[in-house]
Amino acid sequence: MKRRIYAVGSALLALLVAAVVSLVVAAPPAQAAAGFTVSGGRLLDANGNQFIMRGVSHAHTWYTSQTGSFANIKSLGANTVRVVLSSGGRWTQNSASDVANVVSLCKANRLICVLEVHDTTGYGEEGAAITLDQAVNYWISIQSALTGQENYVIVNIGNEPFGNNESVSATWPTATRNAITRLRNAGFDHTIMVDAPNWGQDWRFVMRDNAQSVFNADPDRNTVFSVHMYGVFDTAAEITDYLGRFRSANLPIVVGEFGHNHSDGNPDEDTIMSYAQQNGIGYIGWSWSGNGGGVEYLDMVTNFNVSQLTSWGQRIFNGANGIRQTAREATVYGGGNPTTPPTTRPPTGTPTTRPPTTAPTTTPPAGTRGCTATYAITGQWQGGFQGDVRVTAGSAAISGWTVTWTFGNGQQVNQSWNVNLTSSGSSVTARNVAYNGSLGAGASTAFGFIGTWNGTNSTPTLSCTAT
Repeated sequence: MKRRIYAVGSALLALLVAAVVSLVVAAPPAQAAAGFTVSGGRLLDANGNQFIMRGVSHAHTWYTSQTGSFANIKSLGANTVRVVLSSGGRWTQNSASDVANVVSLCKANRLICVLEVHDTTGYGEEGAAITLDQAVNYWISIQSALTGQENYVIVNIGNEPFGNNESVSATWPTATRNAITRLRNAGFDHTIMVDAPNWGQDWRFVMRDNAQSVFNADPDRNTVFSVHMYGVFDTAAEITDYLGRFRSANLPIVVGEFGHNHSDGNPDEDTIMSYAQQNGIGYIGWSWSGNGGGVEYLDMVTNFNVSQLTSWGQRIFNGANGIRQTAREATVYGGGNPTTPPTTRPPTGTPTTRPPTTAPTTTPPAGTRGCTATYAITGQWQGGFQGDVRVTAGSAAISGWTVTWTFGNGQQVNQSWNVNLTSSGSSVTARNVAYNGSLGAGASTAFGFIGTWNGTNSTPTLSCTAT
């Protein structure tokens, strides 16, 4: 009896050992549990489809009241917004609740949210700048606002985290690896974006030459590299060589900032945008509005007014290889799968992307309270279409708006965003939501919807009433 019991026990033990071994062999490599991932040097959204960033930066931390900018940026075709935040090291800290609201605005406008801490800018050369380690402290302090948002949020640890001080910027690889490790150990499963040193321009190639080791140090292998292209990148050869090396190494790279001009030289924005489009590389332009300190020409719109595009705004949104032409919405929002098709020198001056010394203040002029609304079909396919409506205040500020129209050909609205929308037969009523009802004189906001059509999809006549 004893021997038989032993034999049965041995058999059970053997089965258990085999099962454990099979589990160990079958275990997949570590990776993020949800959200964006990196594969073969490409960024994939939560549905496993390639996502190519086409967006702009928005200086939220200096203009926290400009929440309508998210809808305005979306209305011009962007699929991404890079949001400037402060840890409190140099500017007023953005709280967890404020960041949660920013994320909700991104989601409401079907934008992917790249969140960055700006206080790190120029560390080692800029005396007030904080370290990447201090930036990680901030991320951990607001983690509650980000957990569960991995499908929609990318964490850009710190903006331009080292200046041109050679001995300090040489520590970028170690500091970046340590920052990534701390975030992963704290439970962050998001895709992490890391900026280059040398004010983001990496003209000493510290990021380029150490990118593989930094990527390998991420246990999730879910890190994206970001280079900022200003005066250092003023020739096609410099741009294609730098970005091409990352593509050849199958390492994910985005142009996390660039402009059409800068105090340190004239970047070749045409090559940046064309090469990015040809090679499936994301780009994020600097910046929506509110620049100061001598780089006001980098504003894409004047005074946050989406109806007043600057020449830079016209170029990046509406020009060749621009955002409107090339952006594809992340498929987590139900859109289609996006498809794509020599030695640099030190800058002659220090590139800066800094807030204005004083925040602009405006007083709406006296006038008649009213509003207008325009209707546009931004996408159409068999049986379905996407519509966008822009609401613009008249010559006086308004606190709310209602837009109505009647479809003439049996169209129906299935879903909407940025609006409280109801339908009764062919009649549609659209009312503002809490964050986009208040508009200054001449200011505008936008909402969108997905609808169905059959046979004819004519444009209805809109009526707008302000309160």
